[in-house]
Amino acid sequence: MRSKHDLLKNSFTGLQGNRRVFSRVLTGGALLILAACSTMPTGKQSAFVPPNAPSTVPGAQVPTMPPTGQDGKSPSVGRESFPMLRPADWERMPSWEKDRLAEAWPAWIQSCRALAEKPLWKQVCALAAAVDGTNEESVRDYFMGNFTPYEVVDPKSGREGLVTGYYEPVIRGDRVKSARAAYPIYGLPTDLVSVDLSTLYPELKFMRLRGRVVGNKLKPYYTREEIEKDGSGFRGIPIAWAEDPVDLFFLQIQGSGRVEFPGGEHLRIGYADQNGHPFRSVAKMLIEQGELKPSKASMQAIRQWGRDNPEKIAGLLNRNPSYVFFKELPDGLSGPLGALGVPLSGGRSVAVDPRHIPMGAPLFLATSWPLSDKPLNRLMLAQDTGGAIRGAVRADFFWGCGDAAGELAGRMKQKGRAWVLMPLEYSFGMNGPVKVSQQRTLDGKLRYDCLP
Repeated sequence: MRSKHDLLKNSFTGLQGNRRVFSRVLTGGALLILAACSTMPTGKQSAFVPPNAPSTVPGAQVPTMPPTGQDGKSPSVGRESFPMLRPADWERMPSWEKDRLAEAWPAWIQSCRALAEKPLWKQVCALAAAVDGTNEESVRDYFMGNFTPYEVVDPKSGREGLVTGYYEPVIRGDRVKSARAAYPIYGLPTDLVSVDLSTLYPELKFMRLRGRVVGNKLKPYYTREEIEKDGSGFRGIPIAWAEDPVDLFFLQIQGSGRVEFPGGEHLRIGYADQNGHPFRSVAKMLIEQGELKPSKASMQAIRQWGRDNPEKIAGLLNRNPSYVFFKELPDGLSGPLGALGVPLSGGRSVAVDPRHIPMGAPLFLATSWPLSDKPLNRLMLAQDTGGAIRGAVRADFFWGCGDAAGELAGRMKQKGRAWVLMPLEYSFGMNGPVKVSQQRTLDGKLRYDCLP
């Protein structure tokens, strides 16, 4: 779904199939890599209200994946390597036994839509089809019988990192320009070129080059100020119009949202691409100018500053050169689309750094509620990402859609820890397949432990 704060998503139009243009782009674009090369991810109803706890069925049988192949050796699946994942015990995950895992099951099924054909995930996703997702005990047995927890540990910063929040905003606007709706929401420009550099250099995985072809060279794309300025040469095609420029700016930060038209109908839009320029934090700029105190720099405070200083809005926003383009999304989606390509689930989807966390994976997050010490320990699904979500222990909690979700998201800046649940056959780092022992705990449940 989203670009998150510096707004970079995994949605690109490559140049494959046109070798002449492709080679000219690379020749002319080599000098632009430092200026326009962006991290490429492997990529807001009311605030989340947990549904009623599902009923349980004692003694439910859950299929489990055998820890070894028929030859007694771990099958060679899952060549992915995530060195910052450290084998852990279920008992180390705070309140794991108290989380209502059945609430996360629909989000896990969404992940499996994207993972089902990937070797590492194929078997666990196939087994999920036989699980009663409304039954708490069945869901818990499924995860504990087919996955191993790995704590995310950054060698430099340790086990604890930053957890922020985001949501799907609903802004007022119209399909056509009017006196009230005068700010364009642009679709993807036809002259924006986006190159996945890993197609030529595998070591540049997650890196992308953006710009526009002028003659036979790739030039930086238009900045936010140039896009907003008449006569710059930018020729965008609006897909809708917004009533408020600050609302539009936050729509770009969130990366997706809904536009409410005068008749009450909604248009859902999602991230299409970004102009290749780096994101500059408006909050940081206001703090540096003495307009906001660091402890008060929330989305709500920035919005209020804009209302109090309408004459300064354009100048402030244009100091951030990054600009996001949108696309219309189909009706009937259960949520905005994340970088994984599946709808996000409020309160159960999270954005991560795909260099360190596999996209789609179950992730147990131990953090706290916004502006509070109240624990928020919950199984999430890594279904989104974004340019500001950088680092191993870094997460952006998706709260859902609307103002109530926005209130929570705008105030969330908490510390947290994370554990990724990987299929039993995951090969850890460069040390070969993980050796697994199978045993039952005192309460009779299956348990799998990593052996040295």
